[in-house]
Amino acid sequence: MRITGDWIRADHVQQVLGMIEAGGYQALLVGGCVRNDLIGAPVSDMDMATDALPEEVMTLARSAGLRAIGTGIEHGTVTVMAGGKTHEITTFRRDVTTNGRHATVAFSARIEEDAARRDFTVNALYARRDGTVLDPLGTGLTDLALRRVRFVGDPERRIREDYLRILRFFRFTALYGDPERGLDADGLAACAALADGVDSLSRERIGHEMRRLLAAPDPASVMAAMQASGVLAHVLPGADVSALAPLVHLEGEAAPDFLRRLAVLGAEDAAARLRLSRAEARRLDLLRRAALEGAEAAVLGYRLGAQNAGDALLVRAALMGQPPAPDCCARIAFGAAQRFPVRAADLAPHYSGAALGARLRELEDRWIASGFALDRKALLA
Repeated sequence: MRITGDWIRADHVQQVLGMIEAGGYQALLVGGCVRNDLIGAPVSDMDMATDALPEEVMTLARSAGLRAIGTGIEHGTVTVMAGGKTHEITTFRRDVTTNGRHATVAFSARIEEDAARRDFTVNALYARRDGTVLDPLGTGLTDLALRRVRFVGDPERRIREDYLRILRFFRFTALYGDPERGLDADGLAACAALADGVDSLSRERIGHEMRRLLAAPDPASVMAAMQASGVLAHVLPGADVSALAPLVHLEGEAAPDFLRRLAVLGAEDAAARLRLSRAEARRLDLLRRAALEGAEAAVLGYRLGAQNAGDALLVRAALMGQPPAPDCCARIAFGAAQRFPVRAADLAPHYSGAALGARLRELEDRWIASGFALDRKALLA
């Protein structure tokens, strides 16, 4: 089996791989770029693996006139810049001891040892410079073809090496798994047994994974398994996924939006737990409140704008278990196009300060209640 994407023939990829091979070492692409090419998904990061030691990689790169940075040299990773692109090159490794993220590793000359320490079988695939695919474990290609996400070796051992792998198991299943097959039973059992390990992860890392999981095309069944296994309670206490599947159905062709989907979960303190930005936290709160307050579609369009109003109505419909009104899009567009006809200058000098603000709000409420029909003259009268 061979990689077929044009990306592998790019000059910068061939230059870096060729540079390492010219030094007498193995140079292999590994992980996501190989996996994604084989399933026809976009390829972004091009990680590489080699039996050359990090110092040797840096020497080879500098001899070839390329910039080399020891970004994670103590763990065997060197970043090489070529053609304006970054290439992370990591020496084959084997674990000596592990304690969450703090693993003691030894460099290895064997691809089999490097593959055995990776998280999932579908990520333990390698490719040579000519595109030839290598499957050192003998299970990665089969699992990829069957859309089966499984841990490499013993699931509990893989998870104890890094508890973030619990969340990655759910995310990878949502992205690459077969919905009919469901989650791997051994992996799910291990995640449930070690769920409290999620508490040791930083909120930034949890937030990064949950963003990507909720942005999957259809994460509903995986999120349901996450809740049933007890893992979700450690990530988002109080979250309920029952409205997520209806929301995904109602979204239709709309692009996945992790904040819209997060809004239907009703989790406690979600913004802080996932380290959302201030803008994201405001939008999440806005969608949630607008969905629950029950304002009419045109009013939402006026107050929130067309995009947020449409999202709020989708959230409301999912929570209520019924589709939005057929004319909701037209009503949202109508409301979004309205402009309040009264300005502060119209009320001066009779009103000022707090009284001015209160009077403007009163007139705006009256205007909205009229269906945006009252004009400036009628409101001021």
